Amino acid sequence: MLMTRKRRIASLGAAGLLAVTSVAGGALGSSHREAPLIAKDPTADITDLYAFVSPDKPDTVTLIANYIPFQEPAGGPNFYPFDETAQYFIKVDNTGDGVEDVTFTFDFETEFTNPDSFLYSGYGPIEDQDEPQGAPFAPANLQQRYTVTMNDEELGTDLYVPPDNIGPRTTPTYDNYEHDGIHELDGGVTVFAGQRDDSFFADTAAIFDLGGLRPFNQAHLIPLPTEPGQDTFSSFNVKSIALQVPKTMLTNDGEDVTAPDASNAVIGVWGGTMRQSGAVLSGATGAELGGDFVQVARLGNPLVNEVIIPIGQKDEWNADAPADDAEYIDEYLNPELAAIINTLYPTLPDARTSDRSDLVLILGQGVPGLNATNEGDTLYDMLRLNMGIAPSENPSRLGVIDGDLAGFPNGRRLWDDVVDIELRAVADGYGSFLNENFDLPNETPNNMLGDGCDANDRGFMTSFPYVANPWQGYEDGVHHRSPCEALDETSTAG
Repeated sequence: MLMTRKRRIASLGAAGLLAVTSVAGGALGSSHREAPLIAKDPTADITDLYAFVSPDKPDTVTLIANYIPFQEPAGGPNFYPFDETAQYFIKVDNTGDGVEDVTFTFDFETEFTNPDSFLYSGYGPIEDQDEPQGAPFAPANLQQRYTVTMNDEELGTDLYVPPDNIGPRTTPTYDNYEHDGIHELDGGVTVFAGQRDDSFFADTAAIFDLGGLRPFNQAHLIPLPTEPGQDTFSSFNVKSIALQVPKTMLTNDGEDVTAPDASNAVIGVWGGTMRQSGAVLSGATGAELGGDFVQVARLGNPLVNEVIIPIGQKDEWNADAPADDAEYIDEYLNPELAAIINTLYPTLPDARTSDRSDLVLILGQGVPGLNATNEGDTLYDMLRLNMGIAPSENPSRLGVIDGDLAGFPNGRRLWDDVVDIELRAVADGYGSFLNENFDLPNETPNNMLGDGCDANDRGFMTSFPYVANPWQGYEDGVHHRSPCEALDETSTAG
């Protein structure tokens, strides 16, 4: 039975209104500051995770994890280095049990070549190198290098991180730095770690304001004039770790994937960060660290820890492994976000608020016939990728909802509009393709919901590492929010 407007307000109450700002506005679709403890630890915060068959090298898979959110381009003098006291990881499950079978670990080291100077560089421009595997970026004062391991095998060491994009005097040839930071390793592995444009695009400024969607302002419980979406993340940078690996390194049998229905086709991916469990403060020298490494952040599917997991369990969820996620199944089956959407948009058809087995499938088990890995009462939060599905020649930002099976929730590409996809899923607006092929609802106009932000503020690269170059401090030193103007799909899709 439909609720009246007064009953909607009464049922939401003060606590519910608070939940709208903290849950529905919790950077929907991304993982920027998604839990209380990680919000206090930005260098360990994984913001986004991507997994897709490489469009220009379809025998490989590209995995990208972004860290350290909301980097102001002009945030000197120390800018935003990777944390040498943390371990960054990307894990892959290729047997469907929520336990990692392949783990890529990244350990960073930091060196100050002139500790008596406050400058990021020496007394001149930072030079780009002739060879990607060459000498460090000179005369950069802060230099970072890293080691990457696969399980217990060292894939590469002393790999240099390009400098942050500071300005025309310090970093005059930034396109070259990005090229110099790409390292080709044995076994057909390619890796990059460095500053990039934040590839997430969304109008969370509106979403934080009581679940607002500017294109649907007139339908909100507190109506405002309709407006275009605004990209809250425009001109912010992040730190990206990108890997491109042959599919055979990820399959459960070491063989190539021959078809979408092959037994080795589907993998589950998640990323995160670990810190040592003990620290003893020692004055000006910081802390002496010890103890085992423990997980402090993780991310598989966008949305889950932000709007599925209640705030009182978010830190615990960040420390858990996907194999432990069945304890949260009630949050998937009875999503609070659906009730919030019903309350704040009273003229829209009500979304189901219970028995949401569809969300369990999409986020915790995989879509049958597409990328399923498990079933029953289990669920594992992993970004599931069917490596047997070729890159799309005509990619859609709406992915599977629009019939593009190479897109989210089959993995996640940089240009996938996960905010619109997930809003429509929670609101029972799956669209005609999923409605016809997977027997899911298709409520109108719920199947058109969105934040009005359909593309990133910068076009993505057409080759590895795909993420756009970072914003420069000198030219873009003041953060600005830009209107979400859809870019040419072919240029953003690579």
